[in-house]
Amino acid sequence: MMTLGIAALAAFSCAAVRWYLDRSSRREESFGGWLHLTALWNERGAFGLPLKGTALTAVSAAVLALVPSLAKRCRIGAGLILGGGLSNLWERARHGRVYDYLRFPRAPKPLRRYVYNLADLAIFTGTAMVLFRSLRRKR
Repeated sequence: MMTLGIAALAAFSCAAVRWYLDRSSRREESFGGWLHLTALWNERGAFGLPLKGTALTAVSAAVLALVPSLAKRCRIGAGLILGGGLSNLWERARHGRVYDYLRFPRAPKPLRRYVYNLADLAIFTGTAMVLFRSLRRKR
């Protein structure tokens, strides 16, 4: 139940931020140089992977099918992966692309050029939590 609650909270948060940015006249905003809001539509996969359309949707759905097994390792991490994944999958199904808006100019060099959304951060954080928990259990 916790996993589904966290997934719902993550998906709702993603939708709320996207709704706000969609209606905001601001398209570029900086927060102390650490975070830039840069609204754009992304038709490709994560980190510019050359996947589009139904291929990307199929890969996303296959990854989401793994969430129940991940919940056995870390319910919070699995919830973040599920919520972020469903949010991005919903946007892809609805618009054929994902709305990205977060850029981190002070991140390590390879990650600076990418623009993310809240769903991407939920997926990344959830994956890190599941991996950390898995590695800790093996010790």
